[in-house]
Amino acid sequence: SVSFDPADLTTLTATATIQVASINTGNERRDNHLKSPDFFAAEEFPTLTFTSKEVRNIEGSTFELVGDLTIRGTTKEVVLDAELMGTATMRGNTIAALEAETVINRLDYGLEWNALTEAGGVIVGQDVTISLQVEVQQQANEQ
Repeated sequence: SVSFDPADLTTLTATATIQVASINTGNERRDNHLKSPDFFAAEEFPTLTFTSKEVRNIEGSTFELVGDLTIRGTTKEVVLDAELMGTATMRGNTIAALEAETVINRLDYGLEWNALTEAGGVIVGQDVTISLQVEVQQQANEQ
């Protein structure tokens, strides 16, 4: 969920819950491995969550969204570089588009599995880029 006044980005709040079972990379074997205890441990930790805490460094439509990201029961503060791409009203509904990105170190969240290639390199890098393209639609206020 996202809530904000487009005229005042400091009002923006966001929460997200992602079901680990929804992982779909287009490769069933890889998806099953990602859901296993080697990575996200879906049975023990079925969700990833994000809860925003602060909006800062607003410059026009760009800003930083600070929040807590929880993966495998470990919560760390992250800063997403974000931008309100715009708002529009279509058929009486107000729609807003946002983009955001951050980089995390997977080891900080207990995602430690790795293997070596034949050449001696690692298969999985430490840094993971999280890139979001979000479209939200205004909900009518319930009385």
